[in-house]
Amino acid sequence: MGDTRQMEPIYEKSFQIRSYEVDMAGRVRPTALLNYLQEAAGDHARLLGVAVRDLIPRGFTWVLSRMHLRLLGTASSREELRVRTWPSSREGRFSCREFEVTAADGRPMALASASFAVLDLATRRPVVIGERLPSYPLLPRRAVEDDFATLPRLAEAETELSFRVGWGELDINRHVNNVVYAAWALETVPAAVAQKCLLADLEIGYRAEALYGETVVARCRQESGGESPVFIHQIVRAGDGVELTRLVSRWRRAG
Repeated sequence: MGDTRQMEPIYEKSFQIRSYEVDMAGRVRPTALLNYLQEAAGDHARLLGVAVRDLIPRGFTWVLSRMHLRLLGTASSREELRVRTWPSSREGRFSCREFEVTAADGRPMALASASFAVLDLATRRPVVIGERLPSYPLLPRRAVEDDFATLPRLAEAETELSFRVGWGELDINRHVNNVVYAAWALETVPAAVAQKCLLADLEIGYRAEALYGETVVARCRQESGGESPVFIHQIVRAGDGVELTRLVSRWRRAG
């Protein structure tokens, strides 16, 4: 796996925003940012010798358990964004990874913290990371201070949308990619909010996986309005009602 003394705790990667990654107002979509984070994390894991492709032959894989994204600025098509990422902790069944995103001119764009687990592919259960993975350098500094307490469960929805899982939404683990859940959830936000506000903060708790051909239902309820709307989201499997994801989105007035 290499000499960990030669491994860098911080990895940096630049992304140019593509025209298909911006919204109607020309601003980079939150889901595009989430994809950048996922790509940078995967590249760093590969350098550390613990990428998904390293683990699958051994019967394991990484899965995302929690994500907290805090959006600080906006950027447009063709602008360049720089992602800095590092693992901050590795305890028991979870390893936290941090992210900082800046524009080319240094403007802060986003902060994020994520918690990952290593899944046994045979049992579909998380394992103790220290028993299965080699050591890698940690930088014990959080980008977003979050102890990842359980997110609130949605009791009654105001909005519901159904989606069928297609091939294009699956990842190398053969289940729905984590960014897709965020896209489904954000679709349930009322047009009046989505068109006049910017997403400021998104928390996601992943609870179960969705597979090809299944139908899922994205549910949403607004908890507060005014200048800073807050929504509680939930995504469930239509067939048996199993809860797949809980989310909380917070918004701020654009401009």
